[in-house]
Amino acid sequence: MSRTETAPAQAREGSASDFKLEVVVLPVTDVDRAKRFYTSLGWREDADFATSDEFRVVQVTPPGSQASIIFGTGVTSATPGSVEDLQLTVFDIDKARDELVARGLDVSEVFHDAGGVFHHAGTEGRVAGPAPERADYGSFASFRDPDGNGWLLQEIKVRLPGRASATTQYDDAGDLADALRRAAAAHGEHEARTGQADPDWPDWYAEYMVRERAGEELPT
Repeated sequence: MSRTETAPAQAREGSASDFKLEVVVLPVTDVDRAKRFYTSLGWREDADFATSDEFRVVQVTPPGSQASIIFGTGVTSATPGSVEDLQLTVFDIDKARDELVARGLDVSEVFHDAGGVFHHAGTEGRVAGPAPERADYGSFASFRDPDGNGWLLQEIKVRLPGRASATTQYDDAGDLADALRRAAAAHGEHEARTGQADPDWPDWYAEYMVRERAGEELPT
């Protein structure tokens, strides 16, 4: 697993310990079927280990996610398909939904909740279309894996104060290079608007890349 981070992994002396959600275990019936499903979505395969016919562990990670899922044989006693409403945060829910549909996935239409706080259980309270005024945290779409484990997409463009991740992380060198190219293109537009070269371009690049990965409003 190759990762590039812009913050140290260890906690500072005297600070509270980090408790990072690393893995969610999913109960599935057919391990190979589940593996085909999740990798078909473009999720990275991190591991597939078996010590016997009774024990096998598969780990996959959604693009851009710091947390992974694990499923397999002998890893959980939960009923296959019993997990509900695992949430994937996306910057543009329409784009993300279109990408999944293009991969052959059955995804619900975008909806928001009638109460406006969070989605209700099941399909109760669903109102067609994105949240009013496209409010962050309010637009959702849902899908299920072959066993029936439920997933939700949630759109967040600008996070509430204090909710941005302290670590900006890239999956590999290619992912980081793509982010640099996007920052370079945006910085070129920035210089064209100001009409002058920016001597502090490294600071501008860093701000752009951190905000982009955190799903925050980008600098102009």
